[in-house]
Amino acid sequence: MGGETALKSTREVSAMIKHGFIPDPTLTSLSFSPSRTFSSSPPPFPTRPTHTQTLFDMMSDEHHHRDHKFSDDKRRKMQDRVSKLLDEAPLRPGGDVRVTVVGRDGFKVSMEVHKSVLADKSRFFAEKLGCDGGVSHSVEITISDCDDVEVYVEAVVLMHCEDLKKRLRTMAEGVSKILSLLKVSAAIMFDLGVVSCLEYLEAIPWTETEQEEVISQLGHLQLHDSATEVLLRVTSDLSCAAKADDIFMDLLSGVLQAKDDKARREMKALLSRLLKENASSDSSRLDVSKDTLYHLCHRCINSLVLCLSEATSKDEKPDRGVLMSEISREADNIQWIVDILIGKKIGDEFVKIWAEQKELATLHSQVPTIYRHEISRITAQLCIGIGRGHILVPKEIRFSLLSTWLEALYEDFGWMRRASKAVDKKLVEDGLSQTILTLPLLQQQDVLLNWFDRFLNKGDDCPNIQKAFEIWWRRAFIRQYSAEPDNSQLQITLCDYPS
Repeated sequence: MGGETALKSTREVSAMIKHGFIPDPTLTSLSFSPSRTFSSSPPPFPTRPTHTQTLFDMMSDEHHHRDHKFSDDKRRKMQDRVSKLLDEAPLRPGGDVRVTVVGRDGFKVSMEVHKSVLADKSRFFAEKLGCDGGVSHSVEITISDCDDVEVYVEAVVLMHCEDLKKRLRTMAEGVSKILSLLKVSAAIMFDLGVVSCLEYLEAIPWTETEQEEVISQLGHLQLHDSATEVLLRVTSDLSCAAKADDIFMDLLSGVLQAKDDKARREMKALLSRLLKENASSDSSRLDVSKDTLYHLCHRCINSLVLCLSEATSKDEKPDRGVLMSEISREADNIQWIVDILIGKKIGDEFVKIWAEQKELATLHSQVPTIYRHEISRITAQLCIGIGRGHILVPKEIRFSLLSTWLEALYEDFGWMRRASKAVDKKLVEDGLSQTILTLPLLQQQDVLLNWFDRFLNKGDDCPNIQKAFEIWWRRAFIRQYSAEPDNSQLQITLCDYPS
């Protein structure tokens, strides 16, 4: 029986230690001002036997000394902060519970506080302290997952504050400190502290790094409805793709119709960057739809047709500068949307659309080059995409594209490279070369022989695609490929293995 009683007693004590609470009958209720004791004495240096030190020994000792000095400085600063914190703390005298906070590095802080305050403010303390009558307690909280003793002390101090909001504002140590305090408050079920920390987080601004920290911490703590107000900053009911697409449509349309050119350029660059981020992130995230982008493409092409029709009309023409600006603007709009399409790997359909613009190509040929050369940049853009393998379309569409727009590209090339710093001559030539070389050999021949005559007459005002010409030459006259049947047979032998 005595052995069973001793075993039972041992289990009860073990359970109390596990929860951090050890009833201490030897600690009587005392009437004294809140005190604090610091125990942070570093371990002494290990002694070495007297002998002649090697260079390695001297370097090791120096390294150990520096680390030890750094540790001492860190402890001293921590002690100063905690001392100041307790000096300013609204702790009432006559505490009947000793709370000791022990850091991983051995730093220790003890406080005498009131059991009634702990039990009233913390459901965790209320549960552990409420059933022990008038027995005083020694409560030890051992920090095992962080080195911030100060935040645990701050949580206990916060329980004694009448205006928690004012106290948090006085701390003014940023999001990380509040999150640490929130974590401790949640752990000891200090509900008012949790609410106050959440209200403070909801009211202050965050950096992007702090935002990720907030989302991660709140998700880890699983506060559910309590964190809803805080997370409204980063979540909404915009869960429907149709709603999101309406917003994307409005934003893109706003850029296409912007009146201030500088603001338009800046917003184009911004939206392009943000849409690329969407494309490279989780595919489940909301993004602008293919239908929206192609709707805008058709709208811009129709506007471009109207501009060119006006430019070729026999009626009174508008101001030359205004007309050139409108044509250039619509062409630039199409280039921007096509760049987004290619970036999202959904630009294939546009090649077919652009190849079918026979009316636009006819109007293009009737307009002075100074007005129209921006339009040919769209064709160059598509050739670069095809040449890099970013656009995959059948050979019929590739040939149709060149049949419709290659002549215009030749005519505008000189103006393109002189008038626009954004045009990379070599990039355009390489893209065009690669596009031509994807065609059947006879079509390569037709295109390249035509280019040969034009280049001799135009020189630098014509794209220099000699490399494509050389490759076609070798294919046609030197390395001719004969598709002979392969008479070899693949033999397959089946073997049965004993089971």
